[in-house]
Amino acid sequence: MVVAPVRTLNHAYHRAALGGFLAITLAHWAEHLVQAYQIWVLGWARPQARGVLGQFLPWLVTSEWMHYGYALVMLVGLFLLRPGFVGRARTWWTVALVIQFWHHIEHFLLLLQAQLHTNFFGAAVPTSVLQLIYPRVELHLFYNSVVFLPMIIGMYLHLRPNDRELEQTHCNCVQTQSHPSVVAA
Repeated sequence: MVVAPVRTLNHAYHRAALGGFLAITLAHWAEHLVQAYQIWVLGWARPQARGVLGQFLPWLVTSEWMHYGYALVMLVGLFLLRPGFVGRARTWWTVALVIQFWHHIEHFLLLLQAQLHTNFFGAAVPTSVLQLIYPRVELHLFYNSVVFLPMIIGMYLHLRPNDRELEQTHCNCVQTQSHPSVVAA
């Protein structure tokens, strides 16, 4: 059962909510891409490569609360917006949700270590499970990619439903007048 505010979000406000969620996601992506540029193009040392916001507010990059908070925002956003998706779009959106759930667990482990002042896995700094194999910057570029790609595919398919999906759609995202199978009244 979907509660009333979530139903309203996924009907009357779905398009606006998706737009806001996409803006947050793209802003986060920009931070990671700027950080990668600072490391691999400008040759900055990793501790100095802090993205855009981190240059002005350096504590943001070192705050596990900020990273965990973003992971949680992504998880909650993917979860709350999922009821508005149907068919193929819902499948892709669910893939993004599942991957983000794991990404969230990794950030929770980092936050837990920072709060307990105890590093797991014998590491010198808070370390996530996959960070044992891959450096943090590269790992989070990977995580953001594998969450973003199915999310974007889901959005694309959501805005371009086939006839069966269009019949199941209950949100305001699809402009029915532009859909070839819908005849204007």
